[in-house]
Amino acid sequence: MNEKIESRRNFLSKMLTTSMGAVTLMSVSSYAKGPKETNTSTLLTDEQKDKLFFIYQEEKVARDTYITLGNIYTEEQTFASIQLSEQRHMDSARELCVKYGVDISGVDESEVGEFVLPILQELYDTCVISGEESLLDALKVGELIEITDIKDLEEASVGMPNDVVRVYENLKEGSLNHLEAFQTAIARA
Repeated sequence: MNEKIESRRNFLSKMLTTSMGAVTLMSVSSYAKGPKETNTSTLLTDEQKDKLFFIYQEEKVARDTYITLGNIYTEEQTFASIQLSEQRHMDSARELCVKYGVDISGVDESEVGEFVLPILQELYDTCVISGEESLLDALKVGELIEITDIKDLEEASVGMPNDVVRVYENLKEGSLNHLEAFQTAIARA
């Protein structure tokens, strides 16, 4: 029992670390800088580009985790329905990256469970390991991912152009719906 509690504490600690990583993304500058020219009148700082890239990859973590856990718990439809929505979230985040000249060439969306940013690779791996314990643990992973996404989207919106804020608000609204779906499934389990 103590091992399980310690495992849960480690998982929560990694989730919080990842969330805080969204604010301090200086290590991803080489991936997110991309070309200086954009087709928009608003130029973003390198830090803002880093945030765009982080959100794009974080949406992939959610999608990939739900794909993987959905393949383990095939009877639980929450994963299947939400992974489709997460793909739309990724598409929206990718469009912002393209619009603002963020280099996403290193990202292969078809490779489930592979990430450019080491902190998000670690998050995915931790989510899957924790979710493999039981269906209830998997649903709780989904809940924690959505809580983290909501917080990160709110923080990443600060100082961004209006179009980015609008997209992030839409993504946040979707994440609130996902959170509710996972909480309903947890109560059912």
